Amino acid sequence: MASESSEVVLEYPFFKVYKDGHLEFRFPPVAKIPPSDDPDTGVRSKDVVISLDPPVSARIFLPRIPDPARKLPLLFYVHGGGFSIESAFSRNYHNFVSTVAAEAGAIAVSVEYGLFPSRPIPACYDDSWAALRWVAGHAGGDGAEPWLNEHADFGRVFIGGDSAGGNISHTLAARVGSIGLPQGVKVVGVILVHPYFGGTDDDQMWLYMCPANAGLSDPRLKPAKEDLARLGCEKLLMFVAEKDHLMKVGIGYHEELKKSGWKGSVELVKNVGEQHCFHLFDPKYEKAVELKDKFVSFIKNN
Repeated sequence: MASESSEVVLEYPFFKVYKDGHLEFRFPPVAKIPPSDDPDTGVRSKDVVISLDPPVSARIFLPRIPDPARKLPLLFYVHGGGFSIESAFSRNYHNFVSTVAAEAGAIAVSVEYGLFPSRPIPACYDDSWAALRWVAGHAGGDGAEPWLNEHADFGRVFIGGDSAGGNISHTLAARVGSIGLPQGVKVVGVILVHPYFGGTDDDQMWLYMCPANAGLSDPRLKPAKEDLARLGCEKLLMFVAEKDHLMKVGIGYHEELKKSGWKGSVELVKNVGEQHCFHLFDPKYEKAVELKDKFVSFIKNN
């Protein structure tokens, strides 16, 4: 008979749960890279501490400043990784956000939020909201971070994320619409790349990672109509991938948003023939460039 330490009692896409309570993840810990100054793009990056308890930090990306008198749009980015892996400091996310900052001419803040199991859901939502409010606290020009004080245009804020980060980005936009941000801060647009929402086999994993859940109808899992109706932005851009098991729920979100009574405009882009978050792994691939260009133009043209 297998001992409790070797008997699997639950099995999810990202990890196994053993009878004695310990977890075994299917993916190795992600390698993190330090912030840097990129001589090719001119993007500078640095890390900031937002909170010590709970631990929340972020990486800020500042592009070249052609006109110091002109403020830059601000992108608040939320990485993916199934609420349990990945990092704002991993190479894939560092490179993607840095490239967007360079090409959109935007200052970007990529949040490092708490991950399961050390910090179960809802830490990811609460940490990201705390980070967004910290960023918004610079709107008066007297915040803790000089780059935000001097260069960010808080009338042109964008929230974006992929996979789990797309789910979190929706929740942030719903909170903006219901709770609001400080005066002078306007979220113009939200960008969801292959977002995760309820309605797939992954739902049981989310429920396990969120002990205080409201079941399959939890509005963080299945967006509520009232949250959709009051999203705190004017425009939303959503990407779904044809070979992604999350495509159906992404399309469903798009349809429900249009029916909710929300007054904004929404655009759905289908990445034909592509897998989930394909753009992060080969940024020079033609269709990855197309996705990135669309992401960038959404910021530049709004």
